[in-house]
This record gives sequence, structure tokens and C-alpha cells, in this order.
Amino acid sequence: MKIILKKDVHGLGYKDEVLTVKDGYGRNYLLPQGLAVLATEKAIKQLNEELKQRAHKIAKIKADAEAAAKKFEGVSLTIKAKVSEGKNIYGSVGPKEIAAALAEKGLELDSKFITIKGVKALGSYEAVAHFHREVSVAIPFEVVNEDGEQASAKKEEAPKAAPAEEAPAAEEAPATEETPAE
Repeated sequence: MKIILKKDVHGLGYKDEVLTVKDGYGRNYLLPQGLAVLATEKAIKQLNEELKQRAHKIAKIKADAEAAAKKFEGVSLTIKAKVSEGKNIYGSVGPKEIAAALAEKGLELDSKFITIKGVKALGSYEAVAHFHREVSVAIPFEVVNEDGEQASAKKEEAPKAAPAEEAPAAEEAPATEETPAE
């Protein structure tokens, strides 16, 4: 089914795009929700005429998006998270955390315009901020321990000491089993 999107649909496309979607998706979701119209010859001609008339508006919107994107270039973030012993973080870092970290630096951006893959461990990652269908900026960020490096050093010492204490207990257990067997 060919459709024309009336609004941006996350994961599908942007407003005024002509797309081919599965019949059920178009008929049961996009059309009833008012997100799209059928792409008939008349609708396509009307869309092309509208696009010609507002080409200068589209250019201004893109220029505004590029100006906003320039504010985010060169920005690097550090996000603090609670960490388990294996350097895995509790939960994950997502778009909301990136948007909050940007807000702390005075850069406002809604979290729905940020794309990030699942971040569940310490390290360096990259998020992508989308300002326009043709304008996006990569934002590097690093996930660090909330307590700092000293806390991670203490956690590394603790597991080394624990197995040494458990080993004698494991050796004593077979000795007690042998005594009743005699």
C-alpha cells in the first residue's frame, strides 16, 4: 500500500514522504490515526504542488536545524552511574540520561530526538541527536562510576580477598565428611 505521511512517524519516515507499507499497518494504524493518507495520483500531485510552494520554508527549517546542531558539535558528556562489581551498570543509560546531561551543560534537547543503543557497562559511547531528517550530530559520552575511581579500586580488592577466605572453608568440608565415613 502506498501512502503519504501527514506527520513524522518514528522508525518509519518523515512528513510528506511517499512510502510503501504493509496493507494491514496502513489500513489499521496509519490511516485511522490520521498519520497518513493513501497515495493516489491526485494526492501525489497535490503534495508536489504544496512542496513547491513551501520550498523556501523547508530551507529555513533546515537552516534552523543546522544552526541548532552547531551548538552541539564538540560537546562531550560524562554520565555517572551506579556500578556493580563486574563494571556493569545498574539499569542502562538511555536518551533521557543524555538529555539530562545536555541540560546540565545548558543545551536543551528533547530525549525523543536522541538515538542510542543499549548502554549497560562502563566505557565510551556515542549518541546521535536528530534535528532534521538531513541534520544530525554525534555526541560522544563516557559512562563512569558514580563513586569515582577510588571506589572501583576498593571493589577490585574485595573480590580477591573473598575467594581466599572461602577456599579454606571448602577444604574443611571434605575433611568433616571423611571423619563420619571412617
